[in-house]
Parts: sequence; structure tokens; C-alpha cells
Amino acid sequence: MMKKVQRFGGAMLAPVMLFSFSGVIVGLAILFQNEQIMGQIAHEGTFWWKFWNLIAAGGWTVFFQLPLLFVVGLPIGLAKKHSGRAAMEALVAYLTFNYFINALLTYWPTTFMADIMQDVGGSSGLAMIAGIKSLDTGMVGALLVSGITVYLHNRYFEQPLPEVLSIFSGSVFVTMLAFFAMIPVAVLMAFVWPVIQEGVRSLQGFFINSGNLGVWVYSFLEKILIPTGMHHFIYSPFAYDNAVVQGGMAAYWASHIGEFQTSAQSLKEMYPMGGFALSGMSKIFGSIGLSAAIIKAAKPEKRKTVIALMVPAALTAILTGITEPIEFTFLFLAPSLFLIHALLSATLATSAYALGVVGDFGGGIINFTTLNWLPLWKFHGNTYVAQILIGLLFSVIWYLTFTFMIKKFDLKTPGREETEEVGQLYTKKDYLQKKGEKGSRHSHQAASYLELLGGKDNVVEVTNCATRLRLTVKDPKKVGTVQEFQQTGAHGLVNDGKGAIQVIVGLTVPMVRESFENLLYNEE
Repeated sequence: MMKKVQRFGGAMLAPVMLFSFSGVIVGLAILFQNEQIMGQIAHEGTFWWKFWNLIAAGGWTVFFQLPLLFVVGLPIGLAKKHSGRAAMEALVAYLTFNYFINALLTYWPTTFMADIMQDVGGSSGLAMIAGIKSLDTGMVGALLVSGITVYLHNRYFEQPLPEVLSIFSGSVFVTMLAFFAMIPVAVLMAFVWPVIQEGVRSLQGFFINSGNLGVWVYSFLEKILIPTGMHHFIYSPFAYDNAVVQGGMAAYWASHIGEFQTSAQSLKEMYPMGGFALSGMSKIFGSIGLSAAIIKAAKPEKRKTVIALMVPAALTAILTGITEPIEFTFLFLAPSLFLIHALLSATLATSAYALGVVGDFGGGIINFTTLNWLPLWKFHGNTYVAQILIGLLFSVIWYLTFTFMIKKFDLKTPGREETEEVGQLYTKKDYLQKKGEKGSRHSHQAASYLELLGGKDNVVEVTNCATRLRLTVKDPKKVGTVQEFQQTGAHGLVNDGKGAIQVIVGLTVPMVRESFENLLYNEE
């Protein structure tokens, strides 16, 4: 069950990753439309103003169509074969599901707690989904329908049918099954979802009014669950659904930033729920402190190698907010440090929130700059100066705490091993040159991983999250060592001894997985 939950959580990342680019575009568009920063050139109605409105219109795509993106994104991660067809099947099923709900609420208006005649948004509980007026089931409805469709796809896509019915095979057969499955699902959702919406409204009030305690608990759980792959279930309802604000914090902040950037009122007063979007502070300032500590604690003869390992991972975390490469670098060698890391992360977010820092700080420097500092610095610069000072103070705390823990308990972080393997690590470029092989870097990585995983016959299934190749193998004893995987360019390896394998690849994992599957399912 845990493996399935991890795969599900990892698959959710496919659409979430799109926010990094869209957030930058929206942030820049809002910045360049700010007349107080750009001057008369940004006055409403000018060509400049119209141009950046055009850019913003495209940038909002991901924010405004998030349910559809989750519908087609989930099959990419969970479909065992033919993921493109599975995405199409899920989209058709989701549209069918919403048409059914619209019909139910229209023809039996007194049976359900939702009034289809109200305007969408607000407290109506309704939304427009691809032009269909339906219940605002958000991410939950999208994942439910997509999950059911993926199950049907994996089970029945290759189901043989009699020759006379062969026209209904493949995607048609899966879509037929999904059509009939959506009828009871729509009926159930029409009954249950309005009740859930009322509960969510109560939950919003609880978290908004819980203050520092709520921020600390949320931040700690979001961080400590990263090794399980279940952290997506903590932050996704907050960031992309209605847990604390209608439409999710990501869309809410981006759509209201125009108001925030022209008011000197405290950001915390205008946006009190913004304390749940401060995870990026630990990604930046925590990465600085813990990386310096690991480098400092390394044996002198291995320090250059550790620097080569840690600096790229730290820069990735600081610039983009993708922390898994750096966190998994020490997590499985010294897991006790990860608990300290989670505690410090929660304490940093809570301290910043207590001193008035709120906003959209879930990523790295790029996210901080485009969606926060640049557009809002004029009226809220003091808040951001305080944020940076708090962050740097915690960088020092991270450094001192990690250095003490590593040396006091002789934790085997990179560069402190008794063997010489770390000192002999190869870069990906070195490895490819050493092998003298032709072909793409991703293909070489995939081929190396497949060999170290025991070959085709030992691999049961494969998927990925943001930085990890997740696999199930028949015999975990056939899997290579951490050092062997690192020599092929991986950041690390997780082998639970029961068949669940995670290869820490990095941000190129989608391309590596595609090459891996080509090798895995090639019959030649």
C-alpha cells in the first residue's frame, strides 16, 4: 500500500512542476504592468500595458486550468504502458463526469445541496470546468476520476475482444468502461461533495485562526514526510486546492498581487494565510547552512569531492526550490539529521510568519524574486529585509547544529566514510567519456541503471517523481550498491530490501525514465 501511495504522490508532481515557469511569467507580467515602477509606459491602454496583459493571459493557463492538468498528468506517472492514450482517456472521463454532475443538479435541483442556478465561485461551490458548469471538486475530483481511469487503462487497455468487436478495443474500450463508471461516481459526488465543502470552509477558519502553531505543524509535516513521498498530500490541498483559501494559495496570491503591491498595509493583515507558503525559506537558507556543514565535516582528503557533490545540489535547491537532491544526499547516510532538518524548517517558517513574512515563498530565489520581492518591494521592503536576515540567521543555526551533530555522533555524511568510494565518484560527463559510448546521456544513464537493477527480468514497474526514479523489483538483492549508482551519475539510491527502489536522478528524471522504459519494453 505504501508503494502505491508513493507512486500516486509522485505522479501528482507532473502538473505541479509547470508552476515554476508559469509563476515566473505571471510575476514578470504583473511587475511590468506596475505604473509606479515602470512609469507612464505602463499606463492602462498603452501598447506596453496591452502587451504584458497578453503575456499574462497565457501565463494564467496553469493556474486557471489546474484540474484538467491533474487529470492528464496523473496517467503520465501511473499508466504502466501507453501513458499518452491513458491521458486522453482520463480527460474524456473527466469531462463526462462533469456533464453528468451538471445534469444531476439541473434535473433534480431539490435532491442535492448545491444550487446549479447560482453564479460560479464564492460560496456557491460551483465552477466552470472546460465550459461545463459543475461542482467545484478541484484537485480531488480530478485525481479521483483520473485514478479510476488509470486503473481501468492498466487492467483493460490490452484486453482482447472478439474480432467482430475489435473496433471497441484499446482506448475505446477503456473510455466505454469509464463512461459507465462515472455515473455512480457523479451521483455520489453530487450527494457528498457539498457536505465536504462545508467542512472545508470550517477547516479554512481553523487554519487561518491557528496562527503560529498551525504554521509550525503544517511546515513540519510537509518536510518530515518527504522521504515517504507523501508530503504532496500535505501541501497540495493548501497550494492548489481550497484548504485555506478558495482556489488554492498559488492562484490566490498571483491573482491578488496587484492589490498587495499598491498598498502599504501589512502583508500579514491582507493575507494572513500566507504563512503556509514559506517552505522555500528552508530550501534556500537551510541548504546554505547544511551544505556548508557537510563540507566542513568531510575528511580533508575528500573535501574537494564533497564540494563537487554538494555545491550543484545546493544551487539547484537555492535557485529552483528542488531540494530532494541535496536532502537525499545526507538523508540515507545520517537519517537523524533529517529530523533536525524538519524541526529547523518548521521553526524558520514559523519565526518568519510571526515577524510578518507572508507571500508565495514555496520555491527558490527565482520564485522569491519574480512573485514577491520585485513587484512588492516598494511598500514591503522592510518585511523582505527582515525575511533575509531571519533566513541568514537560521543558515548559521543549521551550520552549527549540523556540524555539532555530525562530529559529536560521527555521522557518516558524504566525505566521512571509512572507505574510499566517495573520493572516487565520477561526474556524468566523466562516466560517459570513460565508457566511450555513443548515444544520449539519458540513454546511457537508463542503460546503466537497468543493469544495476538486475536487468529487465528483475523490474516489475517504474515511475518517477520530481527527482527520483521509483521502481519495484522482484529481487532487491540483485540491485547494485549506492556507490555503483553514484558512479553512473545518480545522486543516490534507496533500497528498502523489500522490492521498493528509488534512484535519486535529479531534475532530468522524466527523460531518464522515458529512455529506461524504451529499454525495458523493447523486445529485441
